[in-house]
Amino acid sequence: MKKLSVLIGAFLMLANLVSGQTYTTGQTDIFGNKTTTVKDPYGNKTGTYTTGQTDIFGNKTTTAKDPYGNKTGTYTTGQTDIFGNKTTTAKDPYGNRTGTATTGQTDIFGNKTTTVKDQYGNKTGTVTTGQTDIFGNTTTTIKDQYGNKVGTATTGQKDIFGNTKTVVKDIYGNPIK
Repeated sequence: MKKLSVLIGAFLMLANLVSGQTYTTGQTDIFGNKTTTVKDPYGNKTGTYTTGQTDIFGNKTTTAKDPYGNKTGTYTTGQTDIFGNKTTTAKDPYGNRTGTATTGQTDIFGNKTTTVKDQYGNKTGTVTTGQTDIFGNTTTTIKDQYGNKVGTATTGQKDIFGNTKTVVKDIYGNPIK
């Protein structure tokens, strides 16, 4: 998926029913880490997601923390397999697997779809990211396991500080609470 923050936000909403409305991703720091800050509709910080560098096995791990800095889970994305799919495995703070998100190849329309499953392998939803529009925005459509649209996540261009902002809304255009 083009924006990891969108994937994580959508993954959390579908798999863990966590709601963050605004995701701001900063620049990569001197250690090769990139941090996304999550805020609710009122501007209160609800957590962070920090993605490190790719390890020697080709895996990239994101660590989720609550607003107090406590680790709430990890998301590890492996290499692309021979079919062109890339899988992210979610784990709780104790290392127990809580679900997976598998992103396939880009289709002929320029869309990329991620299928989200729970820890038992049951499909809990899909996340489809389209092409970037003429304004530099990328929209992701979030659907439940039955194919019903439950929301969208729109990621804008980088600002002058190198930050990108993603706004998650429900099907009525309201921030998800």
